[in-house]
Amino acid sequence: MQELTHFIGGKHVAGTSGRFTQGWQPMTGEQISRVPLASKAEVRAAVENARAAQPAWAATNPQRRARVLMKFLQLLERDNDKLAEVLAREHGKTILDAKGDIQRGVEVVEFACGIPHLMKGEFTDGAGPNIDVYSLRQPLGVVAGITPFNFPAMIPMWKFAPAIACGNAFVLKPSERDPSVPLMLAELFLEAGLPPGILNVVNGDKEAVDALLDDPDIQAIGFVGSTAIAEYVYARGCATGKRVQCFGGAKNHLVVMPDADMDQTVDALIGAGYGSAGERCMAVSVAVPVGQKTADELMRRLITRVESLKIGPSTDSSADYGPLVTAQALERVRGYVDLGVEEGATLAVDGRGFKMQGYEKGYYLGGCLFDHVTPDMRIYKEEIFGPVLSVVRANTYEDALKLCNDHEYGNGVAIFTRDGDAARDFAARVQVGMIGVNVPIPVPIAYYTFGGWKRSAFGDLNQHGPDSIRFYTRTKTVTARWPSGVKDGASFVIPTME
Repeated sequence: MQELTHFIGGKHVAGTSGRFTQGWQPMTGEQISRVPLASKAEVRAAVENARAAQPAWAATNPQRRARVLMKFLQLLERDNDKLAEVLAREHGKTILDAKGDIQRGVEVVEFACGIPHLMKGEFTDGAGPNIDVYSLRQPLGVVAGITPFNFPAMIPMWKFAPAIACGNAFVLKPSERDPSVPLMLAELFLEAGLPPGILNVVNGDKEAVDALLDDPDIQAIGFVGSTAIAEYVYARGCATGKRVQCFGGAKNHLVVMPDADMDQTVDALIGAGYGSAGERCMAVSVAVPVGQKTADELMRRLITRVESLKIGPSTDSSADYGPLVTAQALERVRGYVDLGVEEGATLAVDGRGFKMQGYEKGYYLGGCLFDHVTPDMRIYKEEIFGPVLSVVRANTYEDALKLCNDHEYGNGVAIFTRDGDAARDFAARVQVGMIGVNVPIPVPIAYYTFGGWKRSAFGDLNQHGPDSIRFYTRTKTVTARWPSGVKDGASFVIPTME
C-alpha cells in the first residue's frame, strides 16, 4: 500500500495532521493507498512557499516562462503511458480514456505556451496632447484550484497551466480519491524547470478547502465539482474578496430531430452517455427524440446497443468503460436506478445485476436505459453521474427546446439533425453554455472557453481560452505625459483628452 504525500516548495512532504483517508482501486475494490488530509497549518505552509516564490517567477519574462511549459509538454509525452496507467488504476477509467484525459490537459498547456502574445496589453500613441495611454496585464499573485476526481489530469492542467504561464504561483487541492497523477504532474513541472514553490499540491477535505477560501494571500480560486459545493465555494470565496470561478453539475440533453442520421445519433449517444461510466460533467444523460416515430426507432436501436456494452477492468483495452470511482458512487447510482423504477419510468435495460468475473469486489455497473422519463422525475432533474441514459419523448421541436431551457442546469447540449435552419435556430435560442450540432460532447478546443450557464457555473469568466488569461491577470492602465517645457498651470477639472 502506497503512502501518499503533499508537494510543497518543490518537495514531497509527509502529512502531519494525523488525519488520513483511504485510496481504493475501483477495478478490484482493494485499498491501494493512504492519503493525508491537510490541516490549516499545512495549507498555510503551501501558501507561504507560493508567496515567497511568486515575485521572481512573475519577473521572469513571458518567453522564458513559455519555455518551461514547452519542456513540461515534452515530459508529459515522455511519461504518457505511466501517467495513464496510474490514472486508470486510481480512477477506474480505461487506459484509452485516461490518455484522452491527459491529452485534453496537454492541449491547454499548448495554448498557454502562447503567453508572450496572450499577455500583451494595448497602446494608444497621442491619446491627448503629448499623452500616451497603455495597459498592462499583470499576475494576481498566489491563486488556487480545487479539482474533482473525474478528470485528475485534465482539470488540474486546465487550472494551473494558464495561471502559472501568467506569472502566478498555484496551490492545487485535487480530489482525495485519486491524487497520484496531480502529484506526478507537479514533479514533472519541477523537472521542466519550474521554480520550487510555484506549483504546490495539498491533499485534503473540507478543512483544506476552507483554509484556501479564507487565506488572505490567495487572490483567486477555481473550482470544479457538484453544484452544491460550487455555490458554497463561490459564496465563501467572494465573501473574502477573492476572484472566484466555480463549475458545478450538469444534465446534458441531446435532441434527436426526425431527420437525424440515426446511425450517427445512436453511436453518439452510446459514446457520450456511457463513456467513462458516465462520470463526466459533459456526459449526455438525456436523449430527447422529437415525435413518437423517432422515439420508437431510437429506443429500438439503443436497447440493443446498451445491452451489448462491454464493461471491464481498466486494463482491458477492448472495454467500453470500466468501474465507477468508489463503492459509494456505485451505491448512489444504483439508488437512482431504483428511484427511477419507483417514479414510474420504464427501465428498458437494467444493468444493476452486472458482475465482473474475477473482479466481484470492483465497482462495476452495467449500462442502464430508461424510457418514458418525465420532467417531474428526480432522475431527470438531478445529476446521476453514472452509466444511465434517460429518454424523454417530445412531441415537437418547440417542446424539446423548452425541456432544455427549463432545466436548472445549462452546461452542454446537442442537436442531431440534417436541417441547417433547425440547427441554427437551436443554437441561437437554447439557454445553455456549450452547444453541439451533430457533436454529442461539445467541449470547446483549448483556445476557446469552457463554461456552462445557469446553475452549472458561478462567476463571470470561464475555463481555458482567452477567459483564463483574463481570470488569472488584472489590468493596469497607465496614462503618461512627458514634460515639454511648457507650463500650463494647475487644472482643477477632471482630465479629458480634449
